[in-house]
Amino acid sequence: MESKVYRQAVDITRDYLGPAAERFLSRQITFHLKKDPRYLTNSDIPGLAEWVKVSIAILSEDRKMVDEFSKRIMSLAGK
Repeated sequence: MESKVYRQAVDITRDYLGPAAERFLSRQITFHLKKDPRYLTNSDIPGLAEWVKVSIAILSEDRKMVDEFSKRIMSLAGK
């Protein structure tokens, strides 16, 4: 069973990447955080937010969108 925080992160990511959201996020967590995405926790969120920001910045020159996306992911740290 996947964690609530993972599902919330996927929902946020879907707003930016559409159907590619879950695959993108899963790869970020597996590769950069070295863990199974199903076990994502609130304490993992700061690291994930940074990696998401770096990865999305490579794909888009829209700094406002990149910062917004990262901040929305970061907001999950307190939940």
